[in-house]
Amino acid sequence: MKLCIVMCSFTLFAQDYFPSNSGVIANNTNYTAFTNATIHVSPTEVIEEATLLIKDGKVVSVGKSLDIPKNTTKINLSGKTIYPSFIDLYTTFGVEKPKRSGNGPQYGPSRSGFYWNDHVMPEQDVMASFEYDTKTASEMHKLGFGVVNTHMPDGIVRGTGALIALNNDADNAMRVVDGETTQHFSFTKSVTSRQSYPSSIMGSMALLRQMYNDAKWYEAGNIDTRDLSLEALNGNKELLQIFEAGSRANLMRADKVGDAFNIQYTILGGGDEYERIDEVKGTNATLILPIDFQLAYDVDNPFLASTLSLSDMRAWNQEPHNPRLLAENDITFALTTHGLKFKKSFSTNLRKAIESGLSKQKALEALTTVPASLLGKSDVLGTLKAGSYANFLITDGDIFEKKTKLFENWVQGTPNVIADMNVKDIDGDYSFKLAGDEYKLSITKSMSKPDAKIEMDSISLGTKISYSEDWLNLTFKTADSANKEYIRVVANTGNGQSLNGKAIMPNGKELSFYANKIDENEEGKAEDKKKDDDMAKPEFMSPITYPNLAFGFTEKPKPENLLFKNATVWTNENEGVLENTDVLIKDGKISKIGKDLSQKNAKVIDATGKHITAGIIDEHSHIAAASINEGGQNSSAEVTIEDVIDDEDIDIYRNLAGGVTSIQILHGSANPIGGRSAIIKLKWGESADNLVYDNSPKFIKFALGENVKQSRSRSNSRFPQSRMGVEQVYMDYFSRAKAYDQLKKSGKPYREDAEMEVLAEILNKERFISCHSYVQSEINMLMKVAEQFNFNINTFTHILEGYKVADKMKDHGVGGSTFSDWWAYKYEVNDAIPYNAAIMHKAGVVTAINSDDAEMARRLNQEAAKSIKYGGVSEEDALKFVTLNPAKLLHLDDRVGSLKEGKDADVVLWSDHPLSIYAIAEKTIIEGVTYFDIDRDRKMREAIKKEKSELVNLMLQEKNKGLKTQPVKKKEKVLLHCDSMDSHN
Repeated sequence: MKLCIVMCSFTLFAQDYFPSNSGVIANNTNYTAFTNATIHVSPTEVIEEATLLIKDGKVVSVGKSLDIPKNTTKINLSGKTIYPSFIDLYTTFGVEKPKRSGNGPQYGPSRSGFYWNDHVMPEQDVMASFEYDTKTASEMHKLGFGVVNTHMPDGIVRGTGALIALNNDADNAMRVVDGETTQHFSFTKSVTSRQSYPSSIMGSMALLRQMYNDAKWYEAGNIDTRDLSLEALNGNKELLQIFEAGSRANLMRADKVGDAFNIQYTILGGGDEYERIDEVKGTNATLILPIDFQLAYDVDNPFLASTLSLSDMRAWNQEPHNPRLLAENDITFALTTHGLKFKKSFSTNLRKAIESGLSKQKALEALTTVPASLLGKSDVLGTLKAGSYANFLITDGDIFEKKTKLFENWVQGTPNVIADMNVKDIDGDYSFKLAGDEYKLSITKSMSKPDAKIEMDSISLGTKISYSEDWLNLTFKTADSANKEYIRVVANTGNGQSLNGKAIMPNGKELSFYANKIDENEEGKAEDKKKDDDMAKPEFMSPITYPNLAFGFTEKPKPENLLFKNATVWTNENEGVLENTDVLIKDGKISKIGKDLSQKNAKVIDATGKHITAGIIDEHSHIAAASINEGGQNSSAEVTIEDVIDDEDIDIYRNLAGGVTSIQILHGSANPIGGRSAIIKLKWGESADNLVYDNSPKFIKFALGENVKQSRSRSNSRFPQSRMGVEQVYMDYFSRAKAYDQLKKSGKPYREDAEMEVLAEILNKERFISCHSYVQSEINMLMKVAEQFNFNINTFTHILEGYKVADKMKDHGVGGSTFSDWWAYKYEVNDAIPYNAAIMHKAGVVTAINSDDAEMARRLNQEAAKSIKYGGVSEEDALKFVTLNPAKLLHLDDRVGSLKEGKDADVVLWSDHPLSIYAIAEKTIIEGVTYFDIDRDRKMREAIKKEKSELVNLMLQEKNKGLKTQPVKKKEKVLLHCDSMDSHN
């Protein structure tokens, strides 16, 4: 049948205006009718005992009582089911993976006539490098796919994709459904260019924003030279815009970029969207969803198993529920094979998602109508309505059931035979006797590549099988392992329930052979019914917490009215330290401080013998961020840490346990002009955006010294390479920013430049500088540069030679945020002394002590106490080094840093004197919400043990079922510092 149909339709696959030199030109006018089938015309329309009529690779009609033309080939599909074939919206089908280009940094573009950054390539056309891949197409046929969208997986802007029909018998003239369907984006650089910028996720985001601004400027005709990249970007605006995010966090980042330019990306997710389902829904994005679910861990070894994090264990358990939760929250998604190491696992994982509660209708929509709609091809793809491509699957039942067999996958009216429909299915278990011995025979894959296993008394006997035209041949070893002897069987399959034939024994004697298929007994049927009932219920899912890892909240905590009684209160105000005093927190603010306070409906906490302080503030931190440095250029003012806040960093919780309530996440020190800061409150469980201070003061990181001049770099090729060069970078950039600002204020047209905008804010005293610094000569230099441009440096951080220039710092009006007693860890800090903080403080410089370290941040109260020993600072002033003074440096002292009526209720309840090494933060409260509680912490540790034990048992069950597992690999958390470079790019 297949040969006839293909031969009759070969002329369809040649363009009709091409000359023929191999014979006469003939057009096929025949129809093909598939009758008596159950037809899923669409995910919501099913017709029983129906007919599908096709011609010229398209559906002519579908229904129950069709008028079938005379010139029609009829195929009776009684007992069979027809579905529209699947569409994969996100593949690299037919595209060779680009090869990496050389080593070493490159600071300029390698192309002319294109955009200034090599990683922006919207002009890239996937069809220029496309080569049809028959082998992969055949793999996709077996999974049910008939059409794929493909693209070049390289670069931040990757160019256009194309829609390809998986028609092995055609050429590109036929199977290229649309050569320009999508425009693709990612946060990952091209491997074909060594251009260093961007070197971080935040750099990729900044580059995309600048690119869109430049495209708008170019489109308005403001650039005299040609830019083929921007022309292509503007030309591709009407195409479907697909962004490869790969995780929930990056999904939110991509959406943020799109929102700034009114672009609604369709986003490739990461399978972890369930963790913040409301936020994902708020993006209004349609998702392309991978289903590369994790394998269970091999937890037989309890010592290795103990190293597994709860978040990794949960991910294995929760990921299969992701499609269900998206569907329940009305988030539209298409499914993809992207990310699967082995494509054949797609069907297994899809069934797992269905077992976890995804409806079969939603699954079918995600593979047919949703991708077709996104591509604007609903008229020809995704359903079997008249006019659609004849892309369909023929099965023997429900496509999503494990036992269902896929026989044929038709693409553009051309059949791809997966399993012969005319071959009898003899899969199953059989029993037979020979010469008084009882055997068990198991047959699988009989309709494709038959496999057999014969056992006697639970001993497996080596078996070979062949099966053709209802005849079965078996050869298997005898149970006598001492002799290599074989028994041969030839049998007819009859009605598929028994095997009849003869067996030839090792001695040549022929015996009658009869094998009967083992019937399911009543117990077996009951077990199957139980399985069916279980299948109707979603599999067990670990509870989702905020954040979704150890110590997360099952529900986001809410503000409470709290009344602390009889505490020692460190106000950091003129009142000083108050003994036996009450503190009332109401509506997220400090409502009253005094004695014998009362408040109806307030939760009363006995604080007798305990101390209350303002929350600790870390002026210099690098926790809770996915990127720290954008070092691809000597200035990265255009980037912002706010783009890369990591709201699931366990160090947020650990800092809370040390009494820290606010931090400034600073850019690193890779370049003289770094990126913008994020000033956040440690609201454990909140989203990244909700951590950032409302109306947050604007800060930026500058840096001096060894790091920026790349003293330890292997390449030493980026300017500046000397301390003198660093000064010239500042002079150059501020001169340009001044000219930019003047043009902008003149009212004349100007090209919006994010980098210059930020530097102009500094000149206009709208943004403050926190500068990484060590050596007095450079400290003096930067103050002089600032004074030349009529602004002030806000803070010198590290400032380990601040004691040498404290008087000049006081005159300039700059604060100092330093370490308590770090010195000699690199050459430029050889002159550091532990008296530094005390000397600056006594000179009138606003002085703070910071951590620059996730671990040290947990004991900043003890770091502050060192200044009492080194310099004789008073206890109250020492505490201010980590509370009120950093608040002043961050321009937040009107809100936090001290205990004063009307200020934010960011407070800590300590078990002991807050500067004592014995002091434990018992409660850490932010705006009236208790984010850390020592009693809850103890209970959570027990709950975590219990949950991990439950998940271990589930993983052991997976292994005992014979399912694949993955080895446990111990993960070490990487702590980020000033010199940490992003591993993303």
